[in-house]
Amino acid sequence: MGTAQADGARTGEATTEDSGTPPPVLLREPAEGTPPVVADPAALAEACARLAAGTGAVAVDTERASGYRYWPKAYLVQLRREGSGTVLVDPIALDGDLALLREVLNDTEWVLHAASQDLPCLAELDLHPRSLFDTELAGRLTGYERVALGTLVELLLGYTLEKGHSAADWSKRPLPVDWLNYAALDVELLNELREKLEAELAAQGKLEWAQQEFEAVRTAPPPAPRAEPWRRTSGVHKVRSPRGLAAVREMWQARDELARKRDRAPSRILPDSAIINAVTADPKTVEELQALPVFSGRVQRKYTASWLRHLQAAKTLPASELPSPSQPNDGPPPVNRWADKDPDAAARLAAARTALAAIAEDRRLPVENLLLPDLLRRTCWRPPAGESVAETLRAGGARPWQVELTVRALTEALQVTAA
Repeated sequence: MGTAQADGARTGEATTEDSGTPPPVLLREPAEGTPPVVADPAALAEACARLAAGTGAVAVDTERASGYRYWPKAYLVQLRREGSGTVLVDPIALDGDLALLREVLNDTEWVLHAASQDLPCLAELDLHPRSLFDTELAGRLTGYERVALGTLVELLLGYTLEKGHSAADWSKRPLPVDWLNYAALDVELLNELREKLEAELAAQGKLEWAQQEFEAVRTAPPPAPRAEPWRRTSGVHKVRSPRGLAAVREMWQARDELARKRDRAPSRILPDSAIINAVTADPKTVEELQALPVFSGRVQRKYTASWLRHLQAAKTLPASELPSPSQPNDGPPPVNRWADKDPDAAARLAAARTALAAIAEDRRLPVENLLLPDLLRRTCWRPPAGESVAETLRAGGARPWQVELTVRALTEALQVTAA
């Protein structure tokens, strides 16, 4: 595939006037036209044969419906490989029966953008890469400040990707043609983008670092469930009493159960703001609850008696079952409290942050990619005892390249004490 300036096969329009350098070209549809959606076994067999006949890595992306559905499943899987063209697979129409696709994909390298967002829903389909290249992560490691797919494609390849459907309801059927074009374009240039970024990583001496990062993403276990997910309700900070927090918890859990049963996004069952409004207003009757915003709506009025029961249930809980005012945390306290709780720890963290910022600037890296902020805070709050700093970092998930770059500076910072 040629560059934006040399590839005459592509169609689009310039988005800026000629200023000495060729302007980016706006892509409205894939170079080979809108791919048909693979939605039956025969079409899947043909598509898999084409993919198997292709060469090199497979560009992979998914479309989900997180703003509409409860379960973060893939409603469309986009694939592209050299010599194979672009393939759009509908796993819903195929009832998740992707055995033929697994035979092709699970023994190949994948190229994804922000891989950690797509890998979980692909794993649910039993699709797993042998290895991967993450163009977003590669962009961070090469030193780009903005690493959105469209930004990198424009900077490195000279194209502008038309956006507008990332937040669409991808569970909708049939999928509109413009949505399919959008989805196909998300993999159209991934392999070419990978080549550019890989060359930059190699030139900067960072390719091995990137490979370690990619493997960490590929092999990362699923995140542990949150102990109290209801505490993430937007606006919960407005509720200060344990009894009020119990009411938030009751409504959140009721909403979550209903959303799960209906496979609808919880916010479409009841917005967070409505939960907080109901708890702070403390209505005593259905009529009082229906007088509040959202609950006065035609749909919600049918359920206000149920919501009121959950609000009232919190009032009868024994004190032993009420949540604590603050969220349980096995880590260090908020950093703004360190100076009072442990001045030496605050001094260690300040010294470590200064040292790591200098290393990150010198290596053209985001400091958060140099070492995870949570690992840094934990190490500075409770310095390693009985083991080396390197062992502590490795145990906390730091990759070898991160340990090598940071261990000396961090060891020195851990010796700092408050004046």
